[in-house]
Amino acid sequence: MGLYVEAFIRGDLDELWARTQDPAQHRRWDLRFTEIDYLPGAEGAPRRFRYATRVLPFLTVSGTGVSAGERTRPDGTRTSALRFSSPHPLSLIAEGSGYWRYVPDGDGVRFLTGYDYRPRWGTFGGVADRLVFRPLMGWATAWSFDRLRLWMERGVAPRRALANWCAELAVRGLVLTAAFTGLGLGSFLRLFGPLAATMAYLCPLLLTLTICLALFKAPLACTPAARRCLRTPPTRVRAPRLLAALEGLS
Repeated sequence: MGLYVEAFIRGDLDELWARTQDPAQHRRWDLRFTEIDYLPGAEGAPRRFRYATRVLPFLTVSGTGVSAGERTRPDGTRTSALRFSSPHPLSLIAEGSGYWRYVPDGDGVRFLTGYDYRPRWGTFGGVADRLVFRPLMGWATAWSFDRLRLWMERGVAPRRALANWCAELAVRGLVLTAAFTGLGLGSFLRLFGPLAATMAYLCPLLLTLTICLALFKAPLACTPAARRCLRTPPTRVRAPRLLAALEGLS
């Protein structure tokens, strides 16, 4: 099953195109890539590129691909497509393909992607992909799209957006730790003086409410969140013909 992510971004179409097609800007907001660089090639032809992702501090997997874009279409939309592969033995992704669509809509752009890939490592790779890696890739794509949206709409730089996310995650983690361990509960109850005994009966309810807030409260407006993106296509979608033109080039 392929992955689909869509975000509505209020902003200029040309600026969105630049921030997604320029490798130097692309790698700033896309969590899935550490490096993206075009390789030398003829002007106007599909562009070959190299990508790398740092999986662990001591492990980076890399691959190559080819991409092409249609900046001018009769219906006002834009499209880019790519095919990619990785020979790295530790890369779960052997090869894949995908596309981006830019659909002007009112005061913004529906920015959407669809992609799929073939995992390696046989049966084990297929199970690991289905249970862990593919959901993680879907989340990382949606999180990155919302990070791009914050950059376009609010001017929140990608590095700052990541810092906001880490800070909010740390706060939620501290709240959960305190709630599960009862850290500081005695000091909290003493604040109520003679009503401490009564408050003690309410503690289970308050702790449950605190845990629910830490787990399910919507992220702050300046914090990227995958949940803000659409993860299922509203209608049946087809891959662009441009993708077929890249067959055999990656």
